[in-house]
Amino acid sequence: MTRTKARWSYSAGAWGSGNRCCCFEHPKTGMIFLEYRENGKRKRIALSHRDRDLAKKTAEEVAVAMREPDKVIMKETTLLAMLSDYLREVTPQKGVSKRNHDKRAAKLFLNCFGGGRKVSSLSRRDWDRYIVWRRREGDQRVGRATGKPIGNRVITHDLKMLRSAINWAMSVTDNDGRPLLMRNPLHGLPYPREESPRRPIVNDETYLALLNVAVRIDPMFETGLVIANATGHRIGAISTLRWSDIDFENQTVRWRAANDKIGFEHQTPMSPELLAALQQRQREVRKVTLALGDSWIFPAPGNSSQPCSRHLWRDWWQRGEELAGIVHQLGMGWHSLRRKFATEMKNTPLKDLCYMGGWKEPQTILKCYQRADMVTMREALANRTRLVSVST
Repeated sequence: MTRTKARWSYSAGAWGSGNRCCCFEHPKTGMIFLEYRENGKRKRIALSHRDRDLAKKTAEEVAVAMREPDKVIMKETTLLAMLSDYLREVTPQKGVSKRNHDKRAAKLFLNCFGGGRKVSSLSRRDWDRYIVWRRREGDQRVGRATGKPIGNRVITHDLKMLRSAINWAMSVTDNDGRPLLMRNPLHGLPYPREESPRRPIVNDETYLALLNVAVRIDPMFETGLVIANATGHRIGAISTLRWSDIDFENQTVRWRAANDKIGFEHQTPMSPELLAALQQRQREVRKVTLALGDSWIFPAPGNSSQPCSRHLWRDWWQRGEELAGIVHQLGMGWHSLRRKFATEMKNTPLKDLCYMGGWKEPQTILKCYQRADMVTMREALANRTRLVSVST
């Protein structure tokens, strides 16, 4: 019988005291991890070293800090230091828009709280104060009207970035092997909620009206409308489609994980309408170049190495509404076609619908995208079955 070598570990703090902390070696790499409980949940931190004596010291310091939270045992991380590290190490791995938001949000938090503020001292009062302050500051994006009113979703986006930075700080250590942060002082605090979120939906009449004027704006706008209506995908994913993603023989579209909001790589079948639109777009492109290869289906005007920007798609939509004589509703845009797709396909099994439209969870479709409509309800009543007793 082969006996497994015991894994080295060390514990500090008393059982049942709430400040129990242990460190142990990974059985393969020998790297040491620190483990403790916060709010009843187990937390694990990689100490990024193999020094047992240093790990013991860290475990003892953490146990003391958990038993006496008012006594400063470990290095206090400031907001400026934490956000600077996060922007340097984590933010570059994100997409362009998220990188820009991280930088913008970090600047806002530093302006509101001050760079020298200890992260561990943040509280519910600071959370609520930021929400009020952020509303007063308004839109801070470059090129936008400074001070323009913003909604709760923008503020929530900021606060989620701060929480992400804090959670990251809890999972890394300083040069001495000590965690940058022991606890999340903002854990469980509520985000501001929209009382009545604007989620307008495009009906088929509006879609056809836009389609009729689309070619007067740009042929790419026309093709984009058909793809959005036929697949229900986000305009960001549509904009970054390449010709190599289109399989005309098997009539499928490949949606790359790198271009998807949730990183979901999948293939969806084409409808006859979508197949015809893509074939027409292909003929238009081949009038200019014979080699399609891996090029963008929707190249940016003046720079074919880049796809069309979301700003151009938004401008095309607004011009389409004006030409079609459509009265603009707040929140109406490309995402409204995504809601149209989900609602028109509500009789599709949710598993298939998630895959076809690129959703991660069925609850998202039910909560944010599908709408109740009179036609479906009448059909349900007409097809209602009667419950009768069954004799055995």
